[in-house]
Amino acid sequence: MSIVVRDVREHELDSVLALNNAAGPAILPLDSARLRHFYETAEYFRVAERDGTLAGFLIGVGSDADHDSRNFQWFRERYPRFFYIDRVVVASRRRGGGVGRAFYADVQSHAELRYPLVTCEVFLEGVTDPVLLFHGSFGFREVGQRVLVRNGMRAAMLMKELCSYPWVRDTYGGNLPDVPWITTRSVLEAPPAPRSTGTGGP
Repeated sequence: MSIVVRDVREHELDSVLALNNAAGPAILPLDSARLRHFYETAEYFRVAERDGTLAGFLIGVGSDADHDSRNFQWFRERYPRFFYIDRVVVASRRRGGGVGRAFYADVQSHAELRYPLVTCEVFLEGVTDPVLLFHGSFGFREVGQRVLVRNGMRAAMLMKELCSYPWVRDTYGGNLPDVPWITTRSVLEAPPAPRSTGTGGP
């Protein structure tokens, strides 16, 4: 059956949290407060549904976000405007079935209307060749590395230039057409994120 990518629903947060914390060392853990903060504030928080069940999720924020991830801050110190993929998780039984590619196609269609760059990181410990190949096939390139203070893991910092953005900016400025596939999800006003459980790592 087809993969449906759509905005997350509040009642799915417990399932999203379980998916995140079962994903293994390549994905930093979350707690319910941090996940709730993402639900209330993240510009992009979408899930994939396949065969009627949750197959994964992706969370992303723009460069102006109040986001305390140090990986996010690393990019902000170097680039004035970008979209940051904080995490993408695919359920183990769905890996290799196209869910990740559906997410990256969808998130790029969101980002390229608003940002010149999309960024993310990949941890280099463990078996990472398929992950690096996956990102390379989408046009990401490494622009640096950093070591997380909390756990000593080394991350490759990846970036992709979005070639459609200059045309969209010059043609529409900040006035994108009001059509459903362009609309940004509504987010709620929320207190600052808890500082003790950073998602992007120290």
